[in-house]
Amino acid sequence: MAKKVVATLKSGTGKEFAKVIKMVKSPKSGAYQFKEGIVNNEHVKDFFSKK
Repeated sequence: MAKKVVATLKSGTGKEFAKVIKMVKSPKSGAYQFKEGIVNNEHVKDFFSKK
């Protein structure tokens, strides 16, 4: 399934999107969690600025 997603992102309209991964510290346990998302290239900074 991952190959299909990568192939879709490399096609014509998929170049407008980026896969982003953000590391967030959990307030309860103190452990780090990773939040992933596929966002438009124009909204990458917005994704990282949100808490």
